Amino acid sequence: MKLGMMANCFSDKTLEEVCIIAREEGLQAIELAAGCYVGKAHCNPEILLGDKGALEKFNKTISSYKLELSSLSCHGNPVHPDKRIADKHTADLKAALELAGKLGVKVVTTLAGCPGAADDEKYPNWITCPTHFEELVKWQWEEKILPFWNEMIKVAKKFNVRFGFEMAPGDVVYNPELLLKLREKVGAEEISCNFDPSHLFWQGIDPLKVIRRLGNAIVHVHAKDCRIDSAVAEWRGVLDWKNFDDVSNRAWYFSTCGYGHDVLFWKDFMSNLRLIGYDGVISVEQEDPTMSINEGLKKSISFLKNILFYEES
Repeated sequence: MKLGMMANCFSDKTLEEVCIIAREEGLQAIELAAGCYVGKAHCNPEILLGDKGALEKFNKTISSYKLELSSLSCHGNPVHPDKRIADKHTADLKAALELAGKLGVKVVTTLAGCPGAADDEKYPNWITCPTHFEELVKWQWEEKILPFWNEMIKVAKKFNVRFGFEMAPGDVVYNPELLLKLREKVGAEEISCNFDPSHLFWQGIDPLKVIRRLGNAIVHVHAKDCRIDSAVAEWRGVLDWKNFDDVSNRAWYFSTCGYGHDVLFWKDFMSNLRLIGYDGVISVEQEDPTMSINEGLKKSISFLKNILFYEES
């Protein structure tokens, strides 16, 4: 395994500055944002695909610090009911796939997206209960999700890249059952998983059991913890629309590795990844609102360094 980081938390820094931070922290890999919600601070596919000199400089910067580019991140909503947003995110995703193919990067981490309730809606409609909504779920999948991803798979195949879907709130693919449903319906191995346990914790899903269930469908891994605030969750549940910055009033929030679940869990996490044959990058994603980016990242890296497997068994 290799330890890396998702670099979009340092969007105010240059690519070289990010690489320096990664090396100083003893990392072997970086994951760069390449469009949609996560931005393009260090990796703008439109520029890199159209400027040979810029692409050479980009490659040289990463290789000079002996870092692996584990994936391009393009987390967005390409099936958004607002056509302007959907078209922009689709264009970003296609450009990220093309650039990944050119760079030899095998994974683009992303989201499946969430449609609205009809073609003329303004906002996505995330459905989490059956009453009155069964037909709408069917419509979202049959008319929006499956047609879009059936077409996008053709692009992924062209550039020999897999999608690493993250199972997240607000997305139609928010749990393992739905990820496997999308994979089965589309019928392509390119529908794969960027495994982030933080999104499973708050849903009451056991990440260790999911690792064994998904197996080789896992093509990239995020190291991010989640802290469930029992003082809130035990009286109003875990479904939570409050802003991520409103930490004290939320039922759960993303946390630094080790601050939501102890070292034994994370050792089991790595062991189960080893058992399914995953030997790729563990990419630290810093989204803990209780710590500075710098402190949270350093604490996660320090915590994980002695837990990863670095040699073959």
